[in-house]
Amino acid sequence: MTADKDALLASDHAHLIHPLHSKAGHQDAHVWVRGYGSTLVDADGSEYIDGLSGLWNVVAGHGRTELAEAASRQMTTLPYCSGYTGSSNPHAIALAERLARLTYPSINRFFFTSGGGESSDTNFKTARYYFRQLGKPEKTKVISRQWAYHGVTLAAMSATGISGYWPMFEPRVPGFSHISSPYPYRYEAPEGVSPGIAAANELEQKILEEGPETVAMFMAEPVQGAGGILIPPDDYFPRIREICDQYDVLLAADEVITGFGRTGTMFGLEHWGVEPDIIQYAKAITSGYFPLGGTGVNDKIADVLDSGEDVWMHAYTYSAHPVGCAVAMANLDIIEGEDFPGQAAEKGRYLLDGLQAALGDHPHVGEIRGLGLMLGVEIVEDRGTKQEFAADEKVGARVQQAMQQHGLFSRMRGDVVCVAPPVVITHEEMDRIIAAVAGGIGDVLGSS
Repeated sequence: MTADKDALLASDHAHLIHPLHSKAGHQDAHVWVRGYGSTLVDADGSEYIDGLSGLWNVVAGHGRTELAEAASRQMTTLPYCSGYTGSSNPHAIALAERLARLTYPSINRFFFTSGGGESSDTNFKTARYYFRQLGKPEKTKVISRQWAYHGVTLAAMSATGISGYWPMFEPRVPGFSHISSPYPYRYEAPEGVSPGIAAANELEQKILEEGPETVAMFMAEPVQGAGGILIPPDDYFPRIREICDQYDVLLAADEVITGFGRTGTMFGLEHWGVEPDIIQYAKAITSGYFPLGGTGVNDKIADVLDSGEDVWMHAYTYSAHPVGCAVAMANLDIIEGEDFPGQAAEKGRYLLDGLQAALGDHPHVGEIRGLGLMLGVEIVEDRGTKQEFAADEKVGARVQQAMQQHGLFSRMRGDVVCVAPPVVITHEEMDRIIAAVAGGIGDVLGSS
């Protein structure tokens, strides 16, 4: 490390508390000082490919001057105004109108937040309000899935299905429960039933177990990202839609990662021809250049919001922030103008083919999967039995460190390598990602 980086880290250790704080895990931390395109630059001068687009969000890449200029123009014109009832601003209005064109046809009304966790909480409360106004106040429960990630506010954490987030903050909020993930590599369906239908039918079983009159919402990511890039079978979400309709349960699509082109379509559920009742989004809407997220509801829910006798008493100070909405509008110009869904589909196929060619025969690679620019490489001890490595071997952490030695900075879910680079990534950079993942796995577990 350089002297400057040593000084920065010393100050960091003395004064900062980090997300997922761990003093031991932060000893050899990076201090990022610059980014360009798909590259991050550390304070010591080392450069890395940004293999997870920051945290799934920097789809347009680092250093887009048009986004900085959009923020600057708005900051010098109107840096902030309230978005509460009685106030609005032109960029929030324009962004909502644009989202009505881009999202699912029945979703035409939007609320803005500062990120995904706030969006989850907004949707939980919206579902409660909706059913209360319909005379069904007992419908409050939320069902989600194992390996789901919906944020880490107390309510969102209770919906999140990655158990490592729970123990230090128990008890969780009552009324949240989980069903199995449709995890094609590991889900075991009963004989005679497809894995997609079997996994979806667990929702019906859970609704009946909880009592249909008490269940308000099923929340699901079209592709589970932080849970390890879990892509559902094609028959899964159509059956989920049927079950939600049958039991008057709202289907909420968590598009925080999958929204705005990442999977090869503008929104994730488009792959299966399914429309949700509610969506939530964040991350890619501004490419991370400003903290902005939000929700969208279908016309049926919007009508209840408009006609309800009670005020929807939900609010955030920074909802509909004019700077965030201005940046989002400029970013959507990039997403649409540069065809991010098409780019993600083509580049995702290139990366998937390359990873399969490099690692498809490796004895410790169980599965290589992907949809658009969301890809996962699952490492196992025994390929034949799918047996995982013992946790105390820390294989995933060792592979992650080894990949950094090959110039790739990304994240793991246990022993699953997660790859989701900016959509603007070049083919030469994708070749380097393939080489870094193969090299990191080879350094730790030997070559194929």
